[in-house]
Amino acid sequence: MFDLLITGGSVVDGSGAPEFIADIAITDGVIVAIEPSLADAEAKEIIDATGRIITPGFVDVHTHFDGQATWDELLEPSSPHGVTTVMMGNCGVGFAPVRPDAHAALIELMEGVEDIPGAALTEGLTWGWESFAEYLNVLARRKWSMDVGAQLAHGPLRTYVMGASAAEKLEATPEQIAEMARLAREAMAAGAFGFTTSRTLGHRALDGTPVPGTYAGWDELSAIGHAVKAGGGRNIEFAAAGLARSDPQQQVIDEFEWVGRLAAETGLSTTFILLQCHSDPDRWRHEMEQARGWRKDGVMVTPLVAGRPFGVLWGWDVRHPFVARPTYRSIAHLPLDERLVELRTPEVRIAILGEADDTDDIAVKRQLGYIRTVLGDCHIISGAPDYEQSRAASIGAVAEALGVSLEQVTYDGLVAADDAMLLYALYNYVNMDHSALYEQLLDPDTVVGLADGGAHCAFICDASIPTFMLTHWGRDRTRGPRVPLAEIVRRLSSQPADLYGLSDRGRLAVGLRADLNVINFDELELQAPFAVDDLPMGGTRLLQKATGYDATIVHGRVTRRYGVDTGARPGRLIRS
Repeated sequence: MFDLLITGGSVVDGSGAPEFIADIAITDGVIVAIEPSLADAEAKEIIDATGRIITPGFVDVHTHFDGQATWDELLEPSSPHGVTTVMMGNCGVGFAPVRPDAHAALIELMEGVEDIPGAALTEGLTWGWESFAEYLNVLARRKWSMDVGAQLAHGPLRTYVMGASAAEKLEATPEQIAEMARLAREAMAAGAFGFTTSRTLGHRALDGTPVPGTYAGWDELSAIGHAVKAGGGRNIEFAAAGLARSDPQQQVIDEFEWVGRLAAETGLSTTFILLQCHSDPDRWRHEMEQARGWRKDGVMVTPLVAGRPFGVLWGWDVRHPFVARPTYRSIAHLPLDERLVELRTPEVRIAILGEADDTDDIAVKRQLGYIRTVLGDCHIISGAPDYEQSRAASIGAVAEALGVSLEQVTYDGLVAADDAMLLYALYNYVNMDHSALYEQLLDPDTVVGLADGGAHCAFICDASIPTFMLTHWGRDRTRGPRVPLAEIVRRLSSQPADLYGLSDRGRLAVGLRADLNVINFDELELQAPFAVDDLPMGGTRLLQKATGYDATIVHGRVTRRYGVDTGARPGRLIRS
């Protein structure tokens, strides 16, 4: 008598091997049999997967649930997309270790870098820890819809040791470096999977100060790296290793070499975020080639790629170009369906398009200025969103073709469908196609790792990347080559699991954890993002649903059935 039997499905086992038809039996949360037929077997529950694909549960190594995991069991927006394991503590930001008087500072840092509402974090965070080990112990008492792993972030570590000076352009003293190394070693011994640091100059707290660690010197990173190794950690992540001033003459140097140097000296795996940016559209190729060269020399360096354009979303329920127009503000309180009725009337349209902004809010002015700067390069998405629209479909091209203003095209596009939103691709879309992304995915060692679940709540919704990978790259793409389904599943399961040493998951094999998805691949479809106000204190975030997931199974228990949460909470904290 098995606990669960999945019959007749096409197994895509996560190894990259071709799919095959088989039955899968599960007992006590473990796969106990994979056979061509288990027709005579009995089970407490049987799922008929005929005409479906069966995949391992997806492993998402780049999330920011560090705060949300202390109050939320469901962990949306990742859970609707087949994700069964997440890794948090990325980009050098997190909440441990922390002194009691630094709670607000870390919240402001997370809000500034990852766009998670500070009021939601202040209301939702449970705290109750100081050391990283104590943080893990608090998490160990939680239950979720998926497993959760944590990494030690440079921001809180440096703040804990250096106080207010942590974010300044100061070299840590030898004593401070030694203390950071000691705490890093202790965090790894307690179960942290690795260490993350941000060298991104755009990563700043609300008051504009950079992430502590942005200007950290080589001696500090090296000492922490060796401590991570000594404590049993596995990985070091560089968030967009970029340009920083570090030598006594304040000359700008390229720190990308530090990624390979740290991996070579410590023997650890290092990862870095690989994105195509508008200001230097070919830099990513040089970085990927350098990483490939390091790997040929036996140095473990892995580029983390996005899988789709890294895009900002604007719409009627979040920030949009007309938010400060007086006529819009007069109807902004209405529910979206009622608001759209008003917005679609000719008189309201004429009024809003003819008005100037009326606001004294500096933040709103800055955001509106930015939106207008990039408006011509935006696209409208709705329904099953198209993330690879051509330049001819951009707001700017349509406006030019029609001989009207950018705002007219934007307004009409946003009222054309109930779920319409404005999408601006910040990265990976310089040529307005997926050619750069395809090149990144051609490298067999790049890892899909930029979904950012839990972060950028009201601006970005990339936690749906697993579903996008399956539908766009595996089935629907028309503007270029696709990627074989077995390879996509490998990239979503065994490859990220292997990167973090999760040897008990990521593949469908006897003896491994029963983390699986049963998917109606022909009907799998990503839906349009939408805004909800369900964070603590009514904070707004974007969610995105999908149809086609018959079941998501974590440790042998069905956590989602036909896209609906079942209430099962088999997910636990995992330690390295």
